[in-house]
Amino acid sequence: MTDIYTKVSQLAKQLKPEIVKFTQELIKIPSISGQEQDLAEVLLNKMAELKYDDFFRDDLGNIVGIIKGTEPGPTIMYNSHMDHVSPGNYSNWEGYDPYGGKIDICEISNQEKTLTELTECIHGRAASDVKAGHACQIYAGFILLKLRDMGYKIKGNFMYTGVVQEEPASLIGMTYLIDKTFKEKGLDYDAVVSSEATSLKLYLGHRGHVDLLVTVYGRTSHGSAPWLGVNAVYKAMPLISKIKDELYPALPRDEDLGQASISLNVIECLPGELAIVPDRCILTIDRRTIPGEDAAFVKQEMDNLINELSLIDPEFKADAKVKSTIERSYTGIELEAKRDMNPWKISKEHGFTIACAEALKEVGQEVKFGYWDFGTDGSKTAGIDKKPTIGYSPMQEQYAHTPYDKVRTDYMEKGLEGNVAIFLKATGAGKDAFNLID
Repeated sequence: MTDIYTKVSQLAKQLKPEIVKFTQELIKIPSISGQEQDLAEVLLNKMAELKYDDFFRDDLGNIVGIIKGTEPGPTIMYNSHMDHVSPGNYSNWEGYDPYGGKIDICEISNQEKTLTELTECIHGRAASDVKAGHACQIYAGFILLKLRDMGYKIKGNFMYTGVVQEEPASLIGMTYLIDKTFKEKGLDYDAVVSSEATSLKLYLGHRGHVDLLVTVYGRTSHGSAPWLGVNAVYKAMPLISKIKDELYPALPRDEDLGQASISLNVIECLPGELAIVPDRCILTIDRRTIPGEDAAFVKQEMDNLINELSLIDPEFKADAKVKSTIERSYTGIELEAKRDMNPWKISKEHGFTIACAEALKEVGQEVKFGYWDFGTDGSKTAGIDKKPTIGYSPMQEQYAHTPYDKVRTDYMEKGLEGNVAIFLKATGAGKDAFNLID
């Protein structure tokens, strides 16, 4: 281990009590999507306390902090989302307050659930998704500041971003930050490290996500005389069968990201009144995509099924569209967002991935790779902008969104040193580390 990486590990060890305490503080602040204001204030105050070179909040409520290097070089964005899902029924938390941030020794399993051990953990909603990630990333910037003050040369710029409204899967916070805020302020980024849960592995992508709304049409009549109407629910049944029995089994598989999938998650009928035959049956369909598939492809796939049924049954009428939602930020801005997230992956042979792996070796961490089951804002940075993006985090995916939400404190120390090592190694790796991904 070279001198600077030795110093990084020493500083991470010294700062462990601070990042643990800070994570506890963050967990105690509810920040459900659209209600992230209190958390944003605490994060901004922390950057002021740590003397970041620059930090600000944009109009949507995203926050940004910047540490400037001593030499020109790339800007690496370290990203965490500020929102979290509801804690749900408190009785499922088995004695833990979801906003308590309690520390204790507990049994914890690896991601494959093949090994369990006792270790110190912090409990609470968003401990694993992603408040421990905020702490490790913000303090990674602080270590870079300390290294700079010690006289070490630092290339490029460290950029921490905390974005709003990631959980609704609409990319609204990240898209606003990059496409509007960065352009207005003359900022850009060359690569991204996401703090979404990875168990200290390097995660290299995930499937995409498209929500389709399919409306099947009928004609109302009195429930006492159903033969006078066309029941939209009955008309939807052949389509549901085609989705389940024909489309799903034929979906392709990616060797890294896994199986493309389709799931019918919500069925509604309208008018939805007693004694009225429904004239609309609305299906909400969750389609997980792999590279080569996008929202237009998914819509056409459904249109083909609809057309097939129309040829068989002249009374069958239906249409499909990508679902959209109106999202309102805590600053009061309302934006329409499509429920459409691109699939993406970065190669193990990409220069940025290689640099990240070498960085972890520098601080004595084992290098393992993985891919998320769920989606992240990497759908914007890598899926749309094609910027090299990886996930690296002390948090474990199996605890996200559960009433067993927790994070290991020993992993947090490693996550802190790993984040700094990745920045140092990647910014010195040369231009090939920042080539756009396929």
